[in-house]
Amino acid sequence: MVISKAQRTFNVFNMILLSLLGLTMILPIIHVIAQSLSSNAAINTGSVAFWPVGFTLANYQLILKDISIWLAFRNSLIITVCGTLINLIATASLAYPLSRPEYLGRKAVLLMVLVTLIFSAPLIPNYLLIKQLHLLDTLWALMLPTAISAFNLFVMRSFFLNLPNELLDSGKIDGCGDFRTIWYVVLPLSKPALATMGIMYAVANWNTYSAAVYYINNRALIPLQVRLREIVFTDMFGNSDPTAEMMLYVSPEGIKMAVIVVATIPIMLVYPFLQKHFIQGMLVGSIKS
Repeated sequence: MVISKAQRTFNVFNMILLSLLGLTMILPIIHVIAQSLSSNAAINTGSVAFWPVGFTLANYQLILKDISIWLAFRNSLIITVCGTLINLIATASLAYPLSRPEYLGRKAVLLMVLVTLIFSAPLIPNYLLIKQLHLLDTLWALMLPTAISAFNLFVMRSFFLNLPNELLDSGKIDGCGDFRTIWYVVLPLSKPALATMGIMYAVANWNTYSAAVYYINNRALIPLQVRLREIVFTDMFGNSDPTAEMMLYVSPEGIKMAVIVVATIPIMLVYPFLQKHFIQGMLVGSIKS
């Protein structure tokens, strides 16, 4: 295949542009990591750019000794894993019947879902509902109210609409009911969509902040993002107040950067395991068969 001069020019320009855009995203992350590994003096003098100066792990040693960090990390992990499973089960369970023409009333349900996409319930009614359900000061308050995202529901429904009817009919011919058809036919074919929705839901659950501030008063149940906010804005060290010797190496700014790294890396590690499905899933619903 012969590539024209104009095409080569476009490819070079496109590569340069995307590389610059990539640098604007990756350089701030590198700067945060560099500061988290730098000494107090280097940070205070502003000599840290994209490489640690006065390399030290004291910032990480300090925050990892803080029991409240580990409790918050545990809570965020529970919210992310359990919440994402609830999200995927609930979204797929509603999206599949809404994609099938034999289910009556699906247009009315879609209209109600669309209303929630455009208009959201005010905070006070939401709080009163959570209180009436006795979910205050429980992790369920951070998972159940957001079980289904209207946007993700429409994306999942679009994917189900593109599944060949012949495959679904073959399952019914083999004696499968609706549940077995979903389990043995629909879900195995929906791995790209589930992976994409899973990453979106997991990131949202991991970054839960507002709901925790509204519904959680028990400090043993606060997620990592709330604890991070306390450290960043109030310099609360919890059970790990720095000793005089440690203060020679750590600084409030370095501790903040270390906490940001600890809060960010776990969710970033999920992507490599779902990458092959995620790239394909990003095109979910974009092509109509």
